[in-house]
Amino acid sequence: MAVKELKTADFDTTISNNDIVILDFWAPWCGPCKSFAPVFESVSKEHPDIVFAKINTDEETSLAGHFGIRSIPTLMVFRERVIVFQQAGALPKGALDDLIRQIRNLDMEEIKRGAQPYSADNQ
Repeated sequence: MAVKELKTADFDTTISNNDIVILDFWAPWCGPCKSFAPVFESVSKEHPDIVFAKINTDEETSLAGHFGIRSIPTLMVFRERVIVFQQAGALPKGALDDLIRQIRNLDMEEIKRGAQPYSADNQ
């Protein structure tokens, strides 16, 4: 699946309607973001069942602010509407592949017992 540009208007629908969503918070002027982009794109093609989306922090300031994004790139992963990973900094391909493997293997029933799923109502 191709990487999509995610906007505030389609954020809630994207998170709610997909099992795994991997977000890359970035900006056009950010050198490390530019270096990470080909890795993100490449890995997205290997996992067509996962939504890979980029959020331009210069354009989507409300989303960046809501999630407390302080440095970019920042990678955030939702699984079943729960944030299961958030980390600033670009990941090498091997680390991103390993992260996806770990995300797929999570026991979501256990995680959901201690987490509140994302919804537009709890923003």
